[in-house]
Amino acid sequence: MTKRTVSPDSPAHRAVFAVTSLVPQFPAPADIPATGVRWVLVADQGVAIHDGENPQVYTQACPPQPGLVEYLGQIGTAPCYAAEQTKDIPLPEGWVVAGVRELYGRIPDEDVAVASFAVRMIGAAKTSRFCGRCGHETVPVLAERAKQCPSCGLVTYPRISPAIIVLIARGEEILLARSPRLPAGMHSLIAGFVEPGETLEHAVRREVGEEVGITVKNIRYFASEPWPFPDSLMIAFVADYATGEIAIDNNEIVAACWFGRDNLPELPKKLSISRALIDQWVEHKIPLA
Repeated sequence: MTKRTVSPDSPAHRAVFAVTSLVPQFPAPADIPATGVRWVLVADQGVAIHDGENPQVYTQACPPQPGLVEYLGQIGTAPCYAAEQTKDIPLPEGWVVAGVRELYGRIPDEDVAVASFAVRMIGAAKTSRFCGRCGHETVPVLAERAKQCPSCGLVTYPRISPAIIVLIARGEEILLARSPRLPAGMHSLIAGFVEPGETLEHAVRREVGEEVGITVKNIRYFASEPWPFPDSLMIAFVADYATGEIAIDNNEIVAACWFGRDNLPELPKKLSISRALIDQWVEHKIPLA
């Protein structure tokens, strides 16, 4: 792997879902304070927002009879919690449920990140309520973000699933592909989960070979982004085409082609790291071989 890198500090590379306004101070409070708390109400895969001219994602009032409750951290001096909004309890007046993606552009990015984090932590709490080794109900670990089994002692941390995504350049063209999961007409970059025992670079080479049948060289790091759908960590790379002809797998990929700057297809939304990669290439900010 070469030592050439692409700086992730440009505003175009700012990860929308990276939680920067939230400080995870531990140990977590043993009891929820009676006042001065910020709450994020999580409903299914969305959050409640106070709709209107200036939408708000935080409420100061403790939700009545919440389901799961998870400590998120501190925003300034205020502790912040996620609370599961159960279906049998009505939302506060003026509040509606919105998906996390729908919040982009409607509220500050820092609040979008906290909202997505709240959804993620409630989801993690649902999947770690019982010990995976002995089946006993778990309890929170106040010293860190984890659950522990009081019976066998197993500690369970929120799941993080590393995945690579790569922009492949060939001269003045890049390779874009269509997954059957994308909206009609939309193309994106090659991506896939890292398997046990792999380096990130090996995962890049394997995914590219499996999905489009070519080989790449000069792999270099671009940036990373937590992707809370539900628990991915996207690690982005740039690579140069080496050899081979495109041969799609007709499973993960149903179409792939080389595109120039003047004939790009429909692309993912700007909140994604895939779009950040493509935009930086379009603006000639990614060094080529």
